[in-house]
Amino acid sequence: MRNIIRLLVVLATAVAAVVAAAPAQAEGGGAVFVQTNDPTGNSIDAFARGADGTLSFVASYATGGLGGRETGSGSDPLASQGSLQLIPDAGLLVAVNAGSNTISVFDVRGAALRLVQVLPAGGLFPSGLAVHGRLLYVLDAGGTGAVSGYRIAGGRLHPIEGSTRTLGLANANPPFFLSSPAQAGFTPDGAHLVVTTKTNSTVDVFAVGPDGRLSAAPVQNPAAGVPFAFVFNSAGDMVLNFAATSSLQVFTVNGDGTITPVGAAAGDGQAAACWITPAAGFDYVSNTGSGDVSQFQVTGSTVTVVSPVAAAGISGAIDSGAGGGFLYVQAGLEGTVHAYAIGAGGALTPVQVAQVPDGHSQEGIAVS
Repeated sequence: MRNIIRLLVVLATAVAAVVAAAPAQAEGGGAVFVQTNDPTGNSIDAFARGADGTLSFVASYATGGLGGRETGSGSDPLASQGSLQLIPDAGLLVAVNAGSNTISVFDVRGAALRLVQVLPAGGLFPSGLAVHGRLLYVLDAGGTGAVSGYRIAGGRLHPIEGSTRTLGLANANPPFFLSSPAQAGFTPDGAHLVVTTKTNSTVDVFAVGPDGRLSAAPVQNPAAGVPFAFVFNSAGDMVLNFAATSSLQVFTVNGDGTITPVGAAAGDGQAAACWITPAAGFDYVSNTGSGDVSQFQVTGSTVTVVSPVAAAGISGAIDSGAGGGFLYVQAGLEGTVHAYAIGAGGALTPVQVAQVPDGHSQEGIAVS
């Protein structure tokens, strides 16, 4: 009996030690993941998110690849939206390794990550990811530009043979930041893959086949004003921002791959609106040139600027994410993440400025 009791005590102590050592979400909160994008060794910095929105650093996880910087970039080394994607249904986090032409796949448990795959990106300088259901496409910005497909199954990514499609660009590797594609994303029904190209000022639309492969070539829709990032509203329309005019406009993506504006553009009067995150019925846009965030509201085809400067003092404001009633914005020139509480009417209240370890080249954020 004495030996059994001693064994139980030892087991209980061991379990307690494991639990104490395991990274976890803060009570009542979630997690925030930030991609360091370090050219000497990319990693994902994991933070526990408290119920009050504050971030506590947990650990840094190497991706097994290299980050990268586009030529001429300052605050935005990847010059893209969606370079780090959380896939909750599959329990995965996927990151791009722009400097080594690969992508990394992590298993996610709270704020803890485990690297399970490093795969070829299908092209040069991967800078973005698009996910719909069990289908993932990688956006490659270097050379002619490309998109390549993967199936999500069994907690892993599986390349789709013959899925790579060129974007027909004429970039170097790494590309110049103003001539690289900005984002790839699926329409809500998964019928089309949309790619914005800064160099040609077009919105390219591929049809998605039943086998997950894309049409041989996209429909190229002219969209003057440097189209950058986009999201889709509850009606299934694309809400697209334009960096050159620092404005937002709503478009319908038609079945034939064309796009149709369904309302007038609205500008925020700031400089270089590039990234966009929906939260609490509003759209928050990062203006990297003026270092601030604007608050928009889209109702049907009408875009309204609720607050031209909803948050200021974010040096090199770039990618952002939202969760739990909070907005998190990367400050590309500071190596920090600015946290805000989203209050009544969508107003932003500063909560914290969190330092990102080795965040001097950060880009890409995901919030759970």
